[in-house]
Amino acid sequence: MVKKALALLVIGFAVYYLLTAPTEAADAVEGAFNAVIDAFGNVGVFVQELFE
Repeated sequence: MVKKALALLVIGFAVYYLLTAPTEAADAVEGAFNAVIDAFGNVGVFVQELFE
């Protein structure tokens, strides 16, 4: 029950943020996406360094 309420709260905040500040929301999503890509790249470097 608490998980469902928390999920709805987070989704509601995301929709509100998207509708009130679309440029900032797009920048936040782009930043998060870039962070994920960088993390995968760093894991690749780590694995490569293990086998050298």
